[in-house]
Amino acid sequence: MIAVGIVGGLLSGLFAIGGGIVMVPLLTTFAKLNQRVAAATSLAAIVPTSIVGSFTYLTAGEVDLAAAGIVSVGAIIGAVVGSRLLKRIPLTWLRWMFIAFILVVAARLFFITPQRGNAIDLNPAIAVQYVVLGLAMGILSALFGIGGGIIAVPAFISVFAISDLVAKGTSLAVMIPTSVIGTVSNWRAGTVDVRAGLVLGVAATIASVPGAALALILPARLSSVLFGILLVAVAVQMTVKALTASRESRRAVKSTA
Repeated sequence: MIAVGIVGGLLSGLFAIGGGIVMVPLLTTFAKLNQRVAAATSLAAIVPTSIVGSFTYLTAGEVDLAAAGIVSVGAIIGAVVGSRLLKRIPLTWLRWMFIAFILVVAARLFFITPQRGNAIDLNPAIAVQYVVLGLAMGILSALFGIGGGIIAVPAFISVFAISDLVAKGTSLAVMIPTSVIGTVSNWRAGTVDVRAGLVLGVAATIASVPGAALALILPARLSSVLFGILLVAVAVQMTVKALTASRESRRAVKSTA
């Protein structure tokens, strides 16, 4: 459990992805938690991790607090919408479209070098775009159980041309309110393993500091390539899940027939 937390914390600090995309499969495989409990427990561990990680970026001047606040509004609304859609829509085609989207974003990251020091003057048009980004983060996070950083960081870099460090620091700041709200909801539903969450949270929080420190010293080009590689790994993981779900669905149909 400690090892899982360390891995998740390092990746959270380094890439601002929350760590859940890694911790959930590790918890289901090695800690034998079911998918629902693993996702809820991982989200609980992300609360202190995102706080400490974003503070590390903040002290280095790499967080856009105004952007974080606006995106958070959209993300919170999106999380509510996504949780309702989860019960009503078939996810097969949406899942494959999202996998394709991740691969396209990863390919773009391999060929661009973020310009550090870039900032965007906030105006009404940009604010609306930030809210839309937050909505996408919240909805997709609720539908697929992924961290919003997978969406926010590439969007900040590719669409808004923000420095990769500011993108990561701002993404971690957005995770604070969204992960708190999600954890409270999961707590009420009784899906959080409290002891596991404490162990994960402490280990991940400690590991997030060197992860963020490493992100601050990595060259922008190398950081972009490494994030692209991580996105490819996420796409592969989601593809495996999609194929497994498809096989299980076909077996269920055959057994019923």
